[in-house]
Order: sequence, then C-alpha cells, then structure tokens
Amino acid sequence: MIDLVPVRRALLSLSDKSGLEPLAAALDAHGVELVSTGGTAKALRDMGHRVRDVADLTGFPEMMDGRVKTLHPMVHGGLLAVRDNPAHAAAMAEHGIGAIDLVVVNLYPFAQTVANGASRDEIIENIDIGGPSMVRSAAKNHAFVGIVTDPADYPEIIASLDGGTSLALRKRLAAKAYASTAAYDSMIASWFAFADQGEIFPERLSFALTRGETLRYGENPHQQAAFYAATGPSAKGIGQARQVQGKELSYNNYNDADAALELIAEYRDAGPTCVIVKHANPCGVATAATLAEAYEAAFQCDSVSAFGGIVAVNRPLDRATAEAITGLFTEVVVAPDADDDAIALFAAKKNLRLLLTGGLPDPARRGLTAKSITGGWLLQSRDNGHIAAADLKVVTRRQPTDAEVRDMLFAWTVVKHVKSNAIVYAKDGATVGIGAGQMNRRDSARIAAAKAREAAETLGWPAARTIGSAVASDAFFPFADGLLSAIEAGATTVIQPGGSMRDAEVIAAADEAGLAMVFTGLRHFRH
Repeated sequence: MIDLVPVRRALLSLSDKSGLEPLAAALDAHGVELVSTGGTAKALRDMGHRVRDVADLTGFPEMMDGRVKTLHPMVHGGLLAVRDNPAHAAAMAEHGIGAIDLVVVNLYPFAQTVANGASRDEIIENIDIGGPSMVRSAAKNHAFVGIVTDPADYPEIIASLDGGTSLALRKRLAAKAYASTAAYDSMIASWFAFADQGEIFPERLSFALTRGETLRYGENPHQQAAFYAATGPSAKGIGQARQVQGKELSYNNYNDADAALELIAEYRDAGPTCVIVKHANPCGVATAATLAEAYEAAFQCDSVSAFGGIVAVNRPLDRATAEAITGLFTEVVVAPDADDDAIALFAAKKNLRLLLTGGLPDPARRGLTAKSITGGWLLQSRDNGHIAAADLKVVTRRQPTDAEVRDMLFAWTVVKHVKSNAIVYAKDGATVGIGAGQMNRRDSARIAAAKAREAAETLGWPAARTIGSAVASDAFFPFADGLLSAIEAGATTVIQPGGSMRDAEVIAAADEAGLAMVFTGLRHFRH
C-alpha cells in the first residue's frame, strides 16, 4: 500500500459545518480542488473559495428534492478506484473519472430531528443515503482515500496537507468512519423498531454508543474499563451530568452514582429527600423539611456504611446541606443543581466529585436494561412499576393507619432499589434499617434490625427505631420466619407482594402479632 497520498481533490458535504472555514482555507491554500453539494457549496463560496458543484462533476443536476446528488459513477468511481490497478486506471481514463483523495462528510441530523419532535415524514427525510454511501466507499478504499467524519480530526488533516495523508491516518479514519455509519444506522433501526413499529424486542438490536472516557480501571484494578455514552434524544443521566469538581469518575463511581440517581428520581416530586448509597445499595434514605435534615436522617440509618458513599438529593444543594455532607468523607454528590455557597464549600474537598444533572429522570420512563452473559445478552424492560395507596390489598384483620400506609409506601419505594433478598424498615419518612443481598429473606430482616440496634447504641437513642416501623420485602415471604424476624425487631406493619404458597401461614403470624399487612401484587427483585 502507498503510505503518503497527496490531496489534489476533496469532496465536502456537511450538515454540521463547524470547523469548515479553517479546513477549507488550508485546502485552498494547498491548491486542492473543492467539490461540494448544496448548502456546503454555498457556505464555501460565501467564505470566498472556488467550488465545483457535484452536478458539474457528474453531469446530472441534483434532483428529487436533493435525494439524488452523489449517487453516481463519477463520484463513487473516483472514490473506489484502486489507483495502482491497471484495469481500474483504464476505466477511469475511458469514462473521464477523476480521483477523489479526500472526503469530508457528516450526516443528516437524524437524532436531532427525532429529539425535536418532528413528524414521521420529516424524520424519514432526514435519513441520509448519499452521505453514508460516500463514507463507506471512501473508507473501503482507504489505501488511497482519506475519509473524515468528525470535525475533531480536521487539524490532523490540515497538518498532513504538506506531504499527504499517511496510511496510518487513513486506516484510523476509516475505522472511525465505519463506526460512525454503524451508529447512524443503529439509531435509525432503533427508531423504526421502537418508535415507529412499537416493538419491545426487535429481531435484531444494536446499540449506538460513544466512548466518553477511558477509566483508570474497572471494578477491580486488574480490569480495564471505559465509559460509553448513549446517543440519541433519550440519553440523559449520570453520563450527561456536569462534573463541577473532583477527581475523574471511576467505574465504581459511575455505577454507584447511577444507583443513587435512579433512587432519588423516585422522589423528584416529593419534599426534600436525600439518598446515601454504598456499593450500589442504599444505606439511608429520608425525606424531611430541609435537605440538611434529610441528609442527617439518612445518615443516621447506617453511619458506618455512609463513609465513602454516594449522596444524591432531589433539590438544588444549599450551604447547610453542603456543610453536613462535607463533614464526612464522601466519594460523589449528585444533585439537580447547587448554589454558589454550596459549590464553594465543596471546593475545599478537592477529591469529592460533584455532579449536577440539571434535573431528575422520570422513574416511570420506559426503556431496556441489558446484562451480558456467556454467549449473549439478557434484555428486559425497566422496572418502572409503581404502587399507590389505592393499589394496596389489606390481608390482615387490623387495618393500617394513614401514617402507617405512608411509611409502608416509603419503605416499598426504597426496597425496589435494594439488592435481593431485600428488607427495608422505615418510620416517619426515613429508613431505619436496610438488609441487602442475602440468600434468604430471614437473614436480610435480621441484618436490617441489627443495623437499627447499632444506630440506636451509636446515637444514644433509648431503643431501635424499628419499633413501630413499617417493613417492606421485595418479594413474598416464602415462610413465616422472615416475618417473625421483623416482628422481633418491632415492626407493626408489613408491605410485600404476596403470592407465596404459604401466604395463609404468614398472614396468620401477622394476625397473631397484631400487625397490619398489605399485599402489592408486584415484585421488585434486583440482582
């Protein structure tokens, strides 16, 4: 293969014209013939450059509302010809096809058109045909042609004009170009499948992701890792948050911050609420009159686990809350926004990462979650199940009070975000004990109660706050033993899905203890 290829003719066709002026000036200064289409040709002329229209090159005018412009042998012959192949050279000479050495293309803004709420007809018109065809032709023939799809690569092209594009550069740009068209086609296919056809699990599924950053390491130091951002109109979350300060996010920071954001989003319409997460599990959640009070109540649930944790809130951060948070080593703070006083306080903690999301995602939004397994992927719809007071079925003789119902629903919201088997005790708008990730439900109930007793001892309370609390279980109690552990801890109300073969046994135990118990009919396993 030839290493350096001089650029004598360049074809430019751009929807995004950022960076075009210095690139065009450099090409012009090096005597490169500029060939262009429509709006790009006009922009180049407005900059004072001489431009040859594609219609002049092909001998055919743009037609069919611009749908047919570059799909012509005079274009693709100039892109695909193998320059050192005698037969190809003869065909070029016979048909008057000139070589094209550089293609600069970006595609119709399909994702932006969808995001803007355009009509179906407008969305279809923004599916680029000629652009991807030129990209693929040029990338295939990268032995002789440079293909540029990203304005970030313009400076490297400008620097190469003196001697010619190198083979190494053309190879890298070709790989990037094919990734670009693959992502573009993926967005189009996803729109057709999900938005246009209403499918949940299409026969073929691809993901359009863009590498945001390479991380120091993965879950453990011997693992490599990177963060890839979703593209398209629905891409909103931790990956799109603004990092105000702190060290770069680690793999575990991303994972834990996302868990915190998903949980705090459940409270986006509630009063001031704070969530503290450790290893993707909540260790304290509370709603109070102020954010600072909510943080304090969440912290009291498990002050040991809160060290080095992730804090998320549902209101803009203020000075009082920032003062409370900075009193303990915290890895990441996630908030919709923060005032200047709060930001100034956090600045003193240079390693603390402050992420401002600009809002909270809709917990009821649709979507898919994916998990890799050996030989494939498991996909499922998001767990966006929600239960209101009217959905509860009381199965015991005693009816819960309104206050107890509020505590049960609070515990139920949190338990959805705790790794199974999960048990959550809550009282007065705060968690008072959380048991996560045990192989049986009884042990989760016992661990949560033990944490509550430890909190009482640490803070000098006369008794554990599980006394008089509501207890939530993410799945049914298969035996009465888990419920009996909650009764021992002092819980007086229970919320659980129901559906066990031994529901009667569990209900009888609740009745005997004078508990009020409700069934939701909805399970929240989380693995």
